[in-house]
Amino acid sequence: MITDQVPFELSILFLIAFLAPLILIVQLVRQYSSNINSVLVLLFYLFFLLGVLLLQYNGYFSVVSLPPRIIVLTTLPLLAFHLVVIHQTTFYKKLVQNTPLAAWVQLHIFRLIGGFFLVLWALDTLPKTFALIAGTGDIITALSSLYVVKAIKQQKRYAKRLTWIWNTFGLLDILATSFTAVLLTKWNIKTGTMGVDILTTFPYCFIPAFAPATIIFLHVTIYKKLLKWETTMDVSKP
Repeated sequence: MITDQVPFELSILFLIAFLAPLILIVQLVRQYSSNINSVLVLLFYLFFLLGVLLLQYNGYFSVVSLPPRIIVLTTLPLLAFHLVVIHQTTFYKKLVQNTPLAAWVQLHIFRLIGGFFLVLWALDTLPKTFALIAGTGDIITALSSLYVVKAIKQQKRYAKRLTWIWNTFGLLDILATSFTAVLLTKWNIKTGTMGVDILTTFPYCFIPAFAPATIIFLHVTIYKKLLKWETTMDVSKP
């Protein structure tokens, strides 16, 4: 079941690293909502990933198509669920209200997992262009989030502007990554050049299935907090 295109040990390491975003999100919900809600969030993601695994195992992602099947069957449905369903729930509205902005920004440290894109490129299983856009963008977003969190907590005068810039960069990065993946798939179909097929195999199929939709939703949430900055933050201190 695990792809043989890369060393088995690397795939196991990826699966372990992939637990980070799940753990961080569940911990945030537990801290600022309730234990019950955190369990429900965890169960939702586990069932979703199980569905992704079943689709992959039954070959639904193996056909190279445009748009990529994995985006149609997993990424877009999860994004729609976040933006249309979850976004309207009382649970989410209270969570956004109760959770400080810094905590939402801090979640993005899990994007260090984007370093695996660079490793997959080094193993000649991902195109250089995609790996550099996706990998370096994720790493920059993750590491810079630490500085943004520090500025927010210390109530620096530039904190709001910095958070706007950082959040926009992070959102554009994930959108650029998704667009590049689709574009490379198109070229792969037309010319036979290397595409992003490795991201349709297990366990790497979890990246396009989970990451874009979740990251976009987190950025939307941060924008919501920024729009209410004056009522929730005190930035009068240097």
